[in-house]
Amino acid sequence: MRTIEQKEIILEQMMTPMEKAIVAFSGGVDSSLVLRKAIDVLGVENVRPVVVKSELFRKTEFEGAAHLAEQMGTSITEVSMKELSHPMIVANGPDSWYYSKKMLYKKLNEAAKDFGTSYVLDGMIVDDEEDFRPGLKARTEANVKSVLQKAGFCKEDVRTLSKQLQIPVWDKPASCSLASRVPYGEKVTLEKINQINQAELFIMELGFPVVRVRHHGEMARIEVKPDQITALTNHYEAINEKLKLLGFKNVVVDLEGYYSGRMNEVLSDEEKSKYVEQKAE
Repeated sequence: MRTIEQKEIILEQMMTPMEKAIVAFSGGVDSSLVLRKAIDVLGVENVRPVVVKSELFRKTEFEGAAHLAEQMGTSITEVSMKELSHPMIVANGPDSWYYSKKMLYKKLNEAAKDFGTSYVLDGMIVDDEEDFRPGLKARTEANVKSVLQKAGFCKEDVRTLSKQLQIPVWDKPASCSLASRVPYGEKVTLEKINQINQAELFIMELGFPVVRVRHHGEMARIEVKPDQITALTNHYEAINEKLKLLGFKNVVVDLEGYYSGRMNEVLSDEEKSKYVEQKAE
């Protein structure tokens, strides 16, 4: 098994021949490590972090990414996409993530062309191969390079190296599209996204940095880490009042708690195989 030091060397060796590169930058720990290493290897003038704004991501995430890039000695390039203009994303089937990523990578490849490079680097890691990720197929089609994944980095590796390199977000909780809170088959609308966003921000302000508010029509199902469920219930009156003001009629707490990939558990292996990139033997 490779050590983190060995993986870092492999990462640097992959980047060196690129000369210039675009980094798909979200401000999360994975893409921040890619950006930091790309700057170290290629030089800050040869690396451009690109943040893609979408109505399915929080404004605070965008602002945080811009601030972090400045801390790392560079500035972001901003591009925008309207995900809710795509009928397959709105329909919210299991393949909606493929179309979302396809739109994203198209924007990134356009930015790379403007920058004079063919290299687009993303923050996919080894762990992403273990969950249901239709976006991996779109990534391969767009020739985007998942350099951390190729070098063998798992999430623990990323956090350990990021801490060593003093990247401020080394312990930042994972985040993803707010559309992931809507069950498959139920249409994604801007109204639902706004409800989810405001509900989660309210609960986060109460001291729960990892929270998901799942949108089940008139019912909101709240997930926090299992060891925080009791603490969450201490705020039940305030949470219940706030979420009902946002339009939910019923508010429940999921006693199993939050863990990554829960919304994909409704899919059978056969359904998943229709949409994911098949691994080479």
